[in-house]
Amino acid sequence: MPLYETVFLVRQDVSGQAVDELVDQYKAVLEEHGGSVGRTENWGLKTLAYRIEKNRKAHFALMDITAPAAAIHEMERQMRLNEDVLRHMTVRVEEHEDGPSVMKQKRDRDDRRRRDRGPREDGDDRPERGDRDRDRGERGERGERDREFA
Repeated sequence: MPLYETVFLVRQDVSGQAVDELVDQYKAVLEEHGGSVGRTENWGLKTLAYRIEKNRKAHFALMDITAPAAAIHEMERQMRLNEDVLRHMTVRVEEHEDGPSVMKQKRDRDDRRRRDRGPREDGDDRPERGDRDRDRGERGERGERDREFA
């Protein structure tokens, strides 16, 4: 049976629990048509590169699917009918990846960095203004290189 990966985007005002319910709904559709779903991942709410139907953010979800083409067509048809699903993409793959997806790994790595860095003494995570002014010199003048291009 062919293997697929499906990623779909859900509107930002939908709760995370509703996204999980949509995944379960599409999983049931696939199982009715003789398919099965392996790994599912909820990548959470992410900022979009451009607005889609007036939405600046969307919930992203991934599903690893083993199903006949008819089951995929039915799932995609139901995604098109659902107002909450902004976009979807299904890709046929040779084999499913083991372990977490690249997006999940990136998220875990970013969370570790934030945790390891820790807060500054005053509780603010931004660099101090003095650090930026010191780079320009004592009077805030531009460097020699900057003067050439001004």
